[in-house]
Amino acid sequence: MVKWVIMLLLLICGTNGNLNDSIVMASEKTKLVNSDKPKQDSKELMYQDMLMLFLLPHMDKKIDEIYSNLLNYSPEIYPYFVKVKDVHRVNGFRGFHFLITLDVVPTVGPHIPVGEDLLTFDIPPVNPDHVKLISWKHIKDPQKSDFPPNWQDVLRE
Repeated sequence: MVKWVIMLLLLICGTNGNLNDSIVMASEKTKLVNSDKPKQDSKELMYQDMLMLFLLPHMDKKIDEIYSNLLNYSPEIYPYFVKVKDVHRVNGFRGFHFLITLDVVPTVGPHIPVGEDLLTFDIPPVNPDHVKLISWKHIKDPQKSDFPPNWQDVLRE
């Protein structure tokens, strides 16, 4: 029940501010883009981070499936490499049924980006344990040129 309350607070408060400005995304190569890196903590950033922790197991499941044919082992998802693209209240103002779309950059090893994916989850009001992935789009495959020589064995031939 506590998890449900926290999730609802995160989603409600998250729609009042722009949470996306505080997220660090991986660049096209293996270096991180630091220009959007937050300089200090904020309520919005804390809500974003708590929401990512709640949704992380759901994201992991699909990312493992997507990359099973591309990599020799499952990539990691770090909450700070997830950007909230859209949050939508299905039932309108003060409704507690949400659709949330996330831009995910999974990594391997020392934070080497292996691709990019959009995942949309349905978070129902009646039973929050029934979060469902309703759509996904694989945007970018891992590129051999993005990997240092000692990490290229991660890629499937």
